Amino acid sequence: MKLTALAAHTPEAVRAALAARGWGEQPAWLAATGVQPLLVLLDDVSDAEREALVRWSTKAGADVLTGDGWALVGGTASRLAPLARADRVPAGLEGLSGEVARFLAGYVEPPRVWPIAGAEIALDRPALIGILNLTPDSFSDGGRFTTLERAIAHAETLKADGCQLIDVGGESTRPGAAPVSVADELGRVIPVVEQLARRGLGPLSVDTRKSEVARAAIAAGAAVVNDVSAGVFDPELPRVAAREGVGMILMHMRGTPDTMDGLATYGHVAAEVAGELRMAAERAQAAGVARERIVLDPGFGFAKTPEQNFRLLDELAAVVGLGYPVAVGPSRKRFLGHATGRPVDDRDRATAVACALAWERGARLFRVHDVALAREALTVASATTSPT
Repeated sequence: MKLTALAAHTPEAVRAALAARGWGEQPAWLAATGVQPLLVLLDDVSDAEREALVRWSTKAGADVLTGDGWALVGGTASRLAPLARADRVPAGLEGLSGEVARFLAGYVEPPRVWPIAGAEIALDRPALIGILNLTPDSFSDGGRFTTLERAIAHAETLKADGCQLIDVGGESTRPGAAPVSVADELGRVIPVVEQLARRGLGPLSVDTRKSEVARAAIAAGAAVVNDVSAGVFDPELPRVAAREGVGMILMHMRGTPDTMDGLATYGHVAAEVAGELRMAAERAQAAGVARERIVLDPGFGFAKTPEQNFRLLDELAAVVGLGYPVAVGPSRKRFLGHATGRPVDDRDRATAVACALAWERGARLFRVHDVALAREALTVASATTSPT
């Protein structure tokens, strides 16, 4: 008898072992995901539900830790699966069935494409979002692309380097940034979006918190709205996105750029960010945005300390587990400088590493300044998760 250790952090190891021993592709993948260990945290749990969970765990061979109003459940996906079925869920746990079913459905069959206006972005490989800042005061490249000619030239470079979406922004949201009027933002963004769309450099995203800017940018050719406030700053913006049928990125942020640094207070940053993003997605869907058009962004650098950013990166599963495609934007952020000691204009290597780590943890879209370098790192990272 010979023993071989298999990687426990990915179902690919089990799938490959089964495929090598004659299993078909689909049965091998289903079995591999079935034996994958999972951890789920349950809040708002009643005393009766806690007792029912403990009884179930004893029979199912799962691990349960409980406290006042919460439970942490650990076990393989196949052990958790009966909780997702209304006809098999143990007595006393009926209220849990829907949540477990939603989570497992997204885990076994994550989103494969992101439909946006007039196109789809594939998510079976890394999707790169190139940053085009038209602001004079952005933290990294403020003032570099404020003329139409420079903006177009940079967009051409981003496309040539391999990005799938160009994100055009006319208002800086760096910490402490002053707000920009609608008129100024429109004057910066709309001529560029019109020219990029006319030249076939799309698809395009507009990075804005304002419904007036989003509406005009969509009319000019934008296929996505990227809202760093997740619909909080302007509740009309999700309704605009819904009416126009565009994709929508909802990013986590507390407060505004000038107040967010004082709001970085969390007990468990990953769980709280995921909970707040879930509420944002539910608000957007209530406004009419189709679920499949929503992407969630944990908001690295927004209302988070360096330590919280790294903890959130490591625990990205909390956001991925909501079942929406996840975008990350670590590009040149302060927390990377905190770790490396590098100035803002020398953080692209650290950005590429952060993107690769995020891919391994379930992110599928990556908003970056240096598309070529991030693409190279993500090509290597994604190669480790591709079936052989």
